[in-house]
Amino acid sequence: MTARHLLSITDLSPEEIGKLIQRAMDMKRGPRTTPLAGKSIALLFEKPSLRTKLSFDVGITQLGGHAVYMGRDEVGLGGREPVADVARVLSRYVDAVVARVFSHKSLVEMARHSAVPVINALSDEEHPCQTLADLQTIHDHKGRLQGLTIAFIGDGNNVSASLALGAASVGAHFVIASPAGYELTPETVARAKRLASANESSIRLVRRPQEAVEGADVVYTDVWVSMGDEAETAARLPAFQGYQVDPELIRLANKGAIFLHDLPAHQGQEISAGMLEHPQSVVFDQAENRLHAQKAVLEMLLGSA
Repeated sequence: MTARHLLSITDLSPEEIGKLIQRAMDMKRGPRTTPLAGKSIALLFEKPSLRTKLSFDVGITQLGGHAVYMGRDEVGLGGREPVADVARVLSRYVDAVVARVFSHKSLVEMARHSAVPVINALSDEEHPCQTLADLQTIHDHKGRLQGLTIAFIGDGNNVSASLALGAASVGAHFVIASPAGYELTPETVARAKRLASANESSIRLVRRPQEAVEGADVVYTDVWVSMGDEAETAARLPAFQGYQVDPELIRLANKGAIFLHDLPAHQGQEISAGMLEHPQSVVFDQAENRLHAQKAVLEMLLGSA
């Protein structure tokens, strides 16, 4: 049987996203089950992590499985050893690979040669597990996804790309305000608009944060300088001035709008001081939901294998 991978949020149908969100919410309430009993999962991380590493490790353990962590220096993905060879070796040892990589191309190459599921735990193009947790959080607090408006303020990066695609898949409207030169890629926008047209939602790109948040039910932001973009810091910081989320910006959104951030956050840059503790912030619920959303993914890919 050919292994099923999760490299992009679009690897899941709208129906599957809905089922995963519901399953994640059920898992959050308990009781615990052990569908991964006797299974081992490799955590292959080229990038450092707090939430992703911990949530996958704990989630695998709670599901009865065994996690094996391997850092960048231990594997040398594509350097010390070709990606294809790493994938073929791992397939002989473990039941799935959770990979956090610099290049999405590495994930694609790994999946091509892997006999076991490969899960994208972050690449330069997408962050599908984050989006599942985001959508779960929104559903937790709003009771639905369809018809809501999600406003993203900032970089057209991997997080906003997956969120745009995920929102379009579940019938939520998505609007992003980015400075010139830092928008979502045309390919991502085209994919998102195709999904939106099939699910009665919309995708908009605007320049001004104030325009983006008007009528929004969710306000979301991310760091101005992502991991791997540190060399661009001197150019990015001035470019993103005016894209800070603060209480004044939140007040322009719909009454009862919630605030999300995937963390880590930089106060004084993409958020003002105290925004994580703002009454409308659900950031730490969002962080917790990484655990539950990823458990649902693991169960889907491996529970009946």
